[in-house]
Amino acid sequence: MFFRKKLGRVLTNQQQAEERFQKEREELPLEKNDRLAMILAALAVFVPALLVVMGVFFAVIWLFFLRYL
Repeated sequence: MFFRKKLGRVLTNQQQAEERFQKEREELPLEKNDRLAMILAALAVFVPALLVVMGVFFAVIWLFFLRYL
């Protein structure tokens, strides 16, 4: 393989970054309401996106199948 050294360096850097992240995460525990805040933030991000995708699907279905009924 032509880029074996570069590939090894990238994989090593990624492993080091993951180990450093895991170490930092263990040192900093979650506070009382952090889990609830993360769940609410995920809902605030994903629910509107899902609604848009579902709206596009329903619009396409209506356009092709239900418009002439």
